[in-house]
Amino acid sequence: MKTIEHWINGSSAPGSGSATQPVFNPATGAEQARVVLGTTADVDTAVRAATRAFETWSESSLTQRTQVMFAFRQLLVEHEEELGRIISAEHGKTVDDARGEITRGREVVEFACGLGDVLKGSFSDQVSRGVDVHNFRQPLGVVAGITPFNFPAMVPLWMHPIAIATGNTFILKPSERDPSAANFVADLYKQAGLPDGVFNVVHGGKDAVDAILTHPGIEAVSFVGSTPIAKYVHEQATSHGKRVQALGGAKNHAVVLPDADLEFAANHITAGAYGSAGERCMAVSVAVAVGDAADGLVEILTRKADEIKVGPGNAPGTDMGPLVTKAAQERVENAVGTAQTQGATVVVDGRGLKVDGHEDGFFTGPSLLDHVTTEMDAYKEELFGPVLAIVRAESLDQAIELINANPYGNGTALFTASGEAARTFQRKIKVGMIGINVPVPVPMAYYSFGGWKDSLIGDNPIHGPEGIRFYTRPKVVTTRWPQPALQVTAGFDFPTSN
Repeated sequence: MKTIEHWINGSSAPGSGSATQPVFNPATGAEQARVVLGTTADVDTAVRAATRAFETWSESSLTQRTQVMFAFRQLLVEHEEELGRIISAEHGKTVDDARGEITRGREVVEFACGLGDVLKGSFSDQVSRGVDVHNFRQPLGVVAGITPFNFPAMVPLWMHPIAIATGNTFILKPSERDPSAANFVADLYKQAGLPDGVFNVVHGGKDAVDAILTHPGIEAVSFVGSTPIAKYVHEQATSHGKRVQALGGAKNHAVVLPDADLEFAANHITAGAYGSAGERCMAVSVAVAVGDAADGLVEILTRKADEIKVGPGNAPGTDMGPLVTKAAQERVENAVGTAQTQGATVVVDGRGLKVDGHEDGFFTGPSLLDHVTTEMDAYKEELFGPVLAIVRAESLDQAIELINANPYGNGTALFTASGEAARTFQRKIKVGMIGINVPVPVPMAYYSFGGWKDSLIGDNPIHGPEGIRFYTRPKVVTTRWPQPALQVTAGFDFPTSN
């Protein structure tokens, strides 16, 4: 049985604890490895290694740091297939989907490669007689990331390239459900020339998380996961004097107006709802059908859901793989049953699906629920599975009101042919990321990712310009070089620029 260890100070490390946890192949249901669970002592070991590395890495040239990023980016390209298969084997998503997340994560690396321009400060000449002012940004120190199972490569890549390129050292605590991608990335960094101790991986559960949140040697924590845990992370880490990025859950709506191309809208909503088995914080989990669009939209969505091929993620032609665990499978299928009990119409029922040759896998098929109301659990809860709920609305204004009343505000989309409707929607909606005829509006790496309301705890979105601000602190320097021949008398009044 393979054992997945930590990665500390440039090499694999068994850690100080004896506890382990199984890592399953979701397509077969079989245990394929065990991951060691880190202790407080293991986090401290990683912090000490990262602290030592920070002394030299923070003083390295910007050229050296970006050269490492360029090399790391090339290695991600060369090993995309291998990393994609590692992700698929532990998460369950298709290999194509895994390659897609690597590509989106690599875009952040490419953004980090260009930090030489982004980190340029400003200079103001002669703000007062003989006085100049300039500013620049410096790294924080040791920073950490706590990341979820659903994107074991992409979400960490939203964090560590920017943190490292700006001169920090990094400790990653990935999900214990699919931990191998983190170690694979750590080895790529080493091949790229990153000094030992700059990037570290500590596996584990709550003990490791709490040790990160409370360790005095860690300056900042980035987190992506469910809203209750995001609130806990924000509260604990800020109370211990740390900066925090805490991204929570979502309930993403796609609004379809009667003037929309229903075939186009249904095609993209289907992909947004069932891609990666719905295990995405940006998944389309609610389609709001406005007016006359409803019946036609449901008809097309039904046909497209029935066409989805469910199977192992590494099988050619598979559109949707299994869920990550048996517990996730049971939770999603129970939610479909609850929706039916509460009055929803189960148009497509994915429960009880068995895949030939993989009968013990954690599979469930796509489910489509119609006539869902905002009082039903299927609407209120983040199901994190391949379940699409149809809510019917009479007007765009009613759809906007419905979305704005939802506690989450991560992503939303509008399908329409009307520029006027699109402009009204994007201005009135209380959601952080908006797509117009785009179902999953994840911004490019040079913009920042973050929702509103319960989808973002605190004020710090992730990657892009906000990521640079998060991982650095500014300094402003006011300079005078006095001329001996021109003595200036100091005054006791409050200094001005006169």
